Amino acid sequence: MVEYRIDRRSGVATYVQIVQQTKQALRLGLLEPGDKLPTAREVVEATAINPNTVLKAYRELEREGLVEARRGLGTFVRKSLGATPVDSPLRAELDAWTGRAREAGLEREDVAALFTSVLDEHFTNDHGKGDEE
Repeated sequence: MVEYRIDRRSGVATYVQIVQQTKQALRLGLLEPGDKLPTAREVVEATAINPNTVLKAYRELEREGLVEARRGLGTFVRKSLGATPVDSPLRAELDAWTGRAREAGLEREDVAALFTSVLDEHFTNDHGKGDEE
């Protein structure tokens, strides 16, 4: 089961954080079709957020076709987004690189900015899968 972590300082709406974290869990294979999401009450107890915020996030996920609410049973994953399991060798490489970045004195925001700039180079402006420069 996914455990949501809310960063109130991030500037990202709380419901969006729930949606993003759910999608990340789907991409990493931590959530799979048929899995049950935590109830709104469980999320509220773990994060101290408003129940309507959780329900808004779940409705957004349902609108995107990723989950479905079953009356009286809960909210269940309908489809996966994953192509990269959590135990991927690529994740291990990224983990090692992130460790080196921290040892070099980079802060979280520095690492995020650096990683985002590299992502942008590879995934924008006609750069598709397998393109090398």
